[in-house]
Amino acid sequence: MEEKIKVYGPRLFGLCMTLCKNKHDAWDLYQETWLRAYERQEQYDASGTYESWLTAICVNRYRDYLRRLKIAPFFDLFSSTEEKDMVFRDIPAEEKEDFSEVREAVNGLPEKFRDVVILFYFQDKDIRRTAEIIGIPEGTVKSRLMKARKLLKEVLQDEWNL
Repeated sequence: MEEKIKVYGPRLFGLCMTLCKNKHDAWDLYQETWLRAYERQEQYDASGTYESWLTAICVNRYRDYLRRLKIAPFFDLFSSTEEKDMVFRDIPAEEKEDFSEVREAVNGLPEKFRDVVILFYFQDKDIRRTAEIIGIPEGTVKSRLMKARKLLKEVLQDEWNL
Protein backbone atom coordinates (compact mmCIF):
# COMPACT_ATOMS: atom_id res chain seq x y z
CA MET A 1 0.00 0.00 0.00
CA GLU A 2 2.90 2.34 0.76
CA GLU A 3 4.09 2.17 -2.86
CA LYS A 4 0.59 2.95 -4.14
CA ILE A 5 0.41 6.00 -1.86
CA LYS A 6 3.70 7.26 -3.31
CA VAL A 7 2.52 6.74 -6.87
CA TYR A 8 -1.11 7.89 -6.64
CA GLY A 9 -1.10 10.07 -3.53
CA PRO A 10 -0.25 13.49 -5.02
CA ARG A 11 -2.87 13.28 -7.79
CA LEU A 12 -5.46 11.93 -5.34
CA PHE A 13 -4.80 14.79 -2.94
CA GLY A 14 -5.20 17.24 -5.83
CA LEU A 15 -8.61 15.74 -6.56
CA CYS A 16 -9.52 15.98 -2.87
CA MET A 17 -8.55 19.68 -2.86
CA THR A 18 -10.59 20.29 -6.02
CA LEU A 19 -13.63 18.68 -4.44
CA CYS A 20 -13.35 20.01 -0.88
CA LYS A 21 -11.86 23.48 -1.43
CA ASN A 22 -9.87 23.47 1.82
CA LYS A 23 -6.92 21.51 3.13
CA HIS A 24 -8.61 20.27 6.30
CA ASP A 25 -11.55 18.61 4.53
CA ALA A 26 -9.33 17.50 1.65
CA TRP A 27 -6.97 15.78 4.07
CA ASP A 28 -9.92 14.00 5.73
CA LEU A 29 -11.24 12.85 2.34
CA TYR A 30 -7.75 11.75 1.30
CA GLN A 31 -7.35 9.63 4.42
CA GLU A 32 -10.87 8.19 4.15
CA THR A 33 -10.20 7.25 0.53
CA TRP A 34 -6.99 5.39 1.36
CA LEU A 35 -8.64 3.70 4.34
CA ARG A 36 -11.53 2.51 2.16
CA ALA A 37 -9.11 1.34 -0.54
CA TYR A 38 -7.18 -0.64 2.07
CA GLU A 39 -10.35 -2.16 3.56
CA ARG A 40 -11.65 -3.17 0.14
CA GLN A 41 -8.46 -4.00 -1.72
CA GLU A 42 -9.77 -7.50 -2.45
CA GLN A 43 -12.56 -5.86 -4.48
CA TYR A 44 -10.14 -4.17 -6.86
CA ASP A 45 -10.66 -5.54 -10.38
CA ALA A 46 -7.29 -5.61 -12.12
CA SER A 47 -8.97 -5.28 -15.51
CA GLY A 48 -9.32 -1.56 -14.72
CA THR A 49 -6.63 0.86 -13.58
CA TYR A 50 -5.88 1.29 -9.91
CA GLU A 51 -6.08 5.07 -10.32
CA SER A 52 -9.62 4.85 -11.72
CA TRP A 53 -10.69 2.58 -8.87
CA LEU A 54 -9.13 4.93 -6.32
CA THR A 55 -10.72 7.99 -7.95
CA ALA A 56 -14.12 6.28 -7.86
CA ILE A 57 -13.69 5.60 -4.14
CA CYS A 58 -12.76 9.24 -3.56
CA VAL A 59 -15.72 10.61 -5.54
CA ASN A 60 -18.12 8.23 -3.77
CA ARG A 61 -16.76 9.15 -0.32
CA TYR A 62 -17.19 12.82 -1.23
CA ARG A 63 -20.77 12.23 -2.36
CA ASP A 64 -21.48 10.43 0.93
CA TYR A 65 -20.07 13.42 2.80
CA LEU A 66 -22.28 15.82 0.83
CA ARG A 67 -25.37 13.71 1.42
CA ARG A 68 -24.71 13.83 5.14
CA LEU A 69 -24.39 17.62 4.99
CA LYS A 70 -27.14 17.98 2.38
CA ILE A 71 -25.16 20.55 0.43
CA ALA A 72 -24.22 20.83 -3.22
CA PRO A 73 -20.59 20.45 -4.24
CA PHE A 74 -18.60 23.50 -5.20
CA PHE A 75 -16.24 23.21 -8.13
CA ASP A 76 -13.10 25.17 -8.82
CA LEU A 77 -10.62 24.36 -11.54
CA PHE A 78 -7.61 24.85 -9.31
CA SER A 79 -6.52 23.01 -6.21
CA SER A 80 -5.16 26.10 -4.50
CA THR A 81 -5.37 29.86 -4.52
CA GLU A 82 -1.65 30.02 -5.26
CA GLU A 83 -2.08 27.86 -8.36
CA LYS A 84 -4.99 30.00 -9.53
CA ASP A 85 -3.02 33.22 -8.94
CA MET A 86 -0.03 31.86 -10.83
CA VAL A 87 -2.15 30.93 -13.85
CA PHE A 88 -4.22 34.13 -13.83
CA ARG A 89 -1.42 36.59 -13.07
CA ASP A 90 -1.10 37.86 -16.67
CA ILE A 91 -4.70 37.37 -17.80
CA PRO A 92 -6.82 40.48 -18.41
CA ALA A 93 -9.65 41.11 -15.91
CA GLU A 94 -12.34 40.46 -18.54
CA GLU A 95 -11.02 36.96 -19.19
CA LYS A 96 -10.90 36.27 -15.46
CA GLU A 97 -14.60 37.13 -15.34
CA ASP A 98 -15.21 34.64 -18.16
CA PHE A 99 -13.51 31.91 -16.10
CA SER A 100 -15.70 32.77 -13.13
CA GLU A 101 -18.80 32.55 -15.32
CA VAL A 102 -17.77 29.13 -16.62
CA ARG A 103 -17.09 27.90 -13.08
CA GLU A 104 -20.51 29.11 -11.95
CA ALA A 105 -22.16 27.50 -14.98
CA VAL A 106 -20.44 24.17 -14.26
CA ASN A 107 -21.45 24.43 -10.60
CA GLY A 108 -25.04 24.95 -11.70
CA LEU A 109 -25.21 21.73 -13.69
CA PRO A 110 -27.14 18.80 -12.22
CA GLU A 111 -24.74 16.43 -10.41
CA LYS A 112 -24.80 13.69 -13.07
CA PHE A 113 -23.66 16.18 -15.73
CA ARG A 114 -21.27 18.10 -13.47
CA ASP A 115 -19.44 14.88 -12.52
CA VAL A 116 -18.67 13.89 -16.10
CA VAL A 117 -17.61 17.44 -17.02
CA ILE A 118 -15.22 17.66 -14.08
CA LEU A 119 -13.68 14.23 -14.69
CA PHE A 120 -13.44 14.55 -18.48
CA TYR A 121 -12.45 18.19 -18.95
CA PHE A 122 -10.75 19.15 -15.70
CA GLN A 123 -9.31 15.88 -14.37
CA ASP A 124 -8.22 14.78 -17.87
CA LYS A 125 -9.95 11.39 -17.73
CA ASP A 126 -10.91 9.85 -21.04
CA ILE A 127 -14.40 8.51 -21.77
CA ARG A 128 -13.53 4.97 -20.65
CA ARG A 129 -11.97 6.04 -17.35
CA THR A 130 -14.78 8.50 -16.63
CA ALA A 131 -17.26 5.66 -17.16
CA GLU A 132 -15.28 3.36 -14.85
CA ILE A 133 -15.05 5.96 -12.09
CA ILE A 134 -18.73 6.85 -12.11
CA GLY A 135 -19.85 3.30 -12.83
CA ILE A 136 -21.87 3.97 -15.97
CA PRO A 137 -21.53 2.82 -19.61
CA GLU A 138 -19.26 4.80 -21.96
CA GLY A 139 -22.25 5.72 -24.11
CA THR A 140 -23.90 7.32 -21.09
CA VAL A 141 -20.77 9.39 -20.44
CA LYS A 142 -20.85 10.60 -24.05
CA SER A 143 -24.53 11.51 -23.91
CA ARG A 144 -24.10 13.30 -20.57
CA LEU A 145 -21.16 15.29 -21.94
CA MET A 146 -23.22 16.26 -24.97
CA LYS A 147 -26.16 17.31 -22.76
CA ALA A 148 -23.81 19.17 -20.38
CA ARG A 149 -22.29 21.12 -23.29
CA LYS A 150 -25.79 22.00 -24.48
CA LEU A 151 -26.79 23.18 -20.99
CA LEU A 152 -23.59 25.21 -20.61
CA LYS A 153 -24.14 26.79 -24.01
CA GLU A 154 -27.68 27.80 -22.99
CA VAL A 155 -26.41 29.39 -19.79
CA LEU A 156 -23.46 31.17 -21.39
CA GLN A 157 -24.84 32.08 -24.82
CA ASP A 158 -26.33 35.47 -23.91
CA GLU A 159 -23.18 36.74 -22.25
CA TRP A 160 -20.79 35.27 -24.81
CA ASN A 161 -22.89 35.61 -27.99
CA LEU A 162 -22.72 31.89 -28.77
